[in-house]
Amino acid sequence: MANEHLVKELDQVVVRFSGDSGDGMQLAGNIFSAVSAVLGNDISTFPDYPAEIRAPQGTLSGVSSYQIHIGGDKVYTSGNKCDVLVAMNPAALKVNVKNITPQTIIIIDADSFTDKDLEKAQYSTKEPFAELGLNNTVIDAPITGMCRASLKDSGMDNKAILKCKNMFALGLVCWLFDRPLEHAMQMLNTKFAKKPDIATANIKVLTDGYNYGHNIHASVPTYRIESKGEKRKGTYRDVNGNAATAYGLVAAAEKAGLQLFLGSYPITPATDILHELAKLKNLGVITVQCEDEISGCCNAIGASFGGALGVTSTSGPGLCLKSEAINLAVIAELPLVVVDVQRSGPSTGMPTKSEQTDLLQAMFGRNGESPLVVIAATSPTDCFDSAYMACKLALEHMTPVILLTDGYIANGSAAWRIPSLDEYPEIRPPYVTPEMREGWKPYHRNPDNFVRYWAVPGTEGFMHRLGGLEKDFSTSAISTDAVNHQKMIVTRRNKIDKVADCIPLQEVLGDKDDADLLIVGWGGTFGHLYDTMRTMRAAGKKVALAHFKYINPLPRNTRELLSKYKRIVVAEQDMGQFAGLLRMRVPGVDFKQFNRIKGQPFKVSRLVEEFTKMMEE
Repeated sequence: MANEHLVKELDQVVVRFSGDSGDGMQLAGNIFSAVSAVLGNDISTFPDYPAEIRAPQGTLSGVSSYQIHIGGDKVYTSGNKCDVLVAMNPAALKVNVKNITPQTIIIIDADSFTDKDLEKAQYSTKEPFAELGLNNTVIDAPITGMCRASLKDSGMDNKAILKCKNMFALGLVCWLFDRPLEHAMQMLNTKFAKKPDIATANIKVLTDGYNYGHNIHASVPTYRIESKGEKRKGTYRDVNGNAATAYGLVAAAEKAGLQLFLGSYPITPATDILHELAKLKNLGVITVQCEDEISGCCNAIGASFGGALGVTSTSGPGLCLKSEAINLAVIAELPLVVVDVQRSGPSTGMPTKSEQTDLLQAMFGRNGESPLVVIAATSPTDCFDSAYMACKLALEHMTPVILLTDGYIANGSAAWRIPSLDEYPEIRPPYVTPEMREGWKPYHRNPDNFVRYWAVPGTEGFMHRLGGLEKDFSTSAISTDAVNHQKMIVTRRNKIDKVADCIPLQEVLGDKDDADLLIVGWGGTFGHLYDTMRTMRAAGKKVALAHFKYINPLPRNTRELLSKYKRIVVAEQDMGQFAGLLRMRVPGVDFKQFNRIKGQPFKVSRLVEEFTKMMEE
């Protein structure tokens, strides 16, 4: 009986890989999440890494982590505290104490817990677990030593050998959760296709880590997470928000029959959109890495004027710089999609951390009355749908659209069913027609929705100029007439207001008919707020959730919806920007606020605690 191995069935589990920035925790986490997705589990991930390019090795500021929430059924967040922590050094252990419970299994590299390592991580004793008050189950594997032993005959130098340590840890975790290694091996062969010796070394260490787990099986149980929820039939893959955004842009261009043009300047955490689209030249995608943010936006506007789908990508600091060019697209009434992957600010702020603080900048961060459409993606997979809709609204309403994502959903990943384009609505830009030729002017518009008609340069009989000066409503000539200026301002605003007729009504989830508390959120916090609602309902409380994706204009039923509930809380990762916008657009509705800006995702446990208090007041 002493050798009998215990296997436990779990509904869900949270695993966190953590180590130095150079320890390969992001790669290990990526592979583990992809393997889990292939096996039919639902996943949600959270890459959490420092802004420093490379902090001193073994220090607290250099800790990089990757958290994966795996579920047999649908999961909506990357999880709160982890069930398994891989800590490759003392600094990783210390930084992640707040992310574990007394039941968390901790895997450490015993070879990296020397006196010198403890000193770098600012421990005051030589007993790190006692000092941190931990009494957890610990797998103290000599990962560094076993990695060296595994590759002693490989011909690799010590530095190259130690870069494979992450694969030993990954192999051990794969054993712990009964994950076969075939898919991980395939990913390594693909990643290192041009360096087969490196691929072979990583696969050997991965296998040795797995086998090490088998050798200690008597002391630690293993876990199995069976897929339980019914998944829609189709082909699934692991996708992060930035990749999904890129694919959504391509899908929209294909549906509209237009060439996709991206003008962009590299900026964390949006650069991967540029990288992803640059791989797709075979699909006719044009990408230009411009010299700065302003030129990136202006390039996209030029492409749009020329008849392409013009897109530019950035983060908060870049959105500031693009504001004048975006305004040019507003007054020229050209389609433009601006993707803003929000990060912690102000200024450079914390580039690798996430928050929702660009909302009011997207709404009002330009001179003059400058209305445009604002959409906020709600999850990594929703980035595809949101990007598609951003393009559709920009093209059909001849307006800039700002698509807000954030670092959490942009870098986080989830299992995604690759859709068919047939599932998505048609995109019909308002092109001029031959019968419009006589007497046509550039700012002639559809009287029903105030959208001006699009004359692509080269269309016979529709030669024209656009620019940043105000135009006459009737003649489209430059005008400084006061009455005309008022009319054009109102017309541009009405055009954006009419977009509300083309977006869905706002949905309410949960106890929508008799909730004692309505939670209101927007953008990338959907998963945490939805899990909070589910947790509170499971405890017998009447709770509903209205999570907004369309920010400007708001859905037509927003006032009616909010007026139904006596107790409302608006939760967001800023100091109340959406709450302020709702007070402006839906006056007379009273609600409380929950605001946190820590550069980290919401904690569901904290949200449940705070919202429960509000219900008891």
